[in-house]
Amino acid sequence: MHYEIKTEGKFKFVEEGEGEPLILLHGLFGALSNFMDLVEHFRKTHKVVVPLLPLWDLNILDTSVGGLAKYVHKFIETRNYQNIHLLGNSLGGHIALVYILKHQENVKSLILTGSSGLFENGMGETYPKRGDYEYIKKKTELTFYDPNIATKELVDEVFDIVNNRLKVIKIIALAKSAIRHNLGDELMDITVPTCLIWGQNDTITPPMVGEEFKNSSRIQNCTLLTNAATRP
Repeated sequence: MHYEIKTEGKFKFVEEGEGEPLILLHGLFGALSNFMDLVEHFRKTHKVVVPLLPLWDLNILDTSVGGLAKYVHKFIETRNYQNIHLLGNSLGGHIALVYILKHQENVKSLILTGSSGLFENGMGETYPKRGDYEYIKKKTELTFYDPNIATKELVDEVFDIVNNRLKVIKIIALAKSAIRHNLGDELMDITVPTCLIWGQNDTITPPMVGEEFKNSSRIQNCTLLTNAATRP
């Protein structure tokens, strides 16, 4: 299934269906294909919106969780979305959290899947070996419960990213920003209904992270759902 990429000013996005807006925020190595099943399911009841986050296009000073949250805010303002349902995966969840802490009045519900914000393991203990295709393939497969989801197209995309010097610099900047921007006790200010979706075998943001979000009174009004899978 292919969707039209719409453009308004500097923003590129997918928008399908009608109803209250459901905005999907992808992660660092996320792609539109990660959300295809969600778009197809929810377009029947919601206006499903997937902004293409400018992970590689912002200047280096704005290449941060905060910078991307500002971008999302400007996008939502430009499109005049109201009463939104906000879903963020991985880094996208972190961006959603930073956004909602400043603009909670415009959010009707929050869904986090394997979100960073309290802890994140990244792609391992060391940065990926840039020229080693098999290493990148193995690391990409490890982010999924079913390694077959890591198609050759996806592995090729990740391999190209980590072998682009400018993108490598921006990945490191985003990773450091995510570590620095630990939200901790700020999360208790979130009062909108929140659903936490975590995989029991998630190695990037392990299940204990979802439990920490839920059980330490981090978010006041939330439900934690777990299943056997790790990532989409």
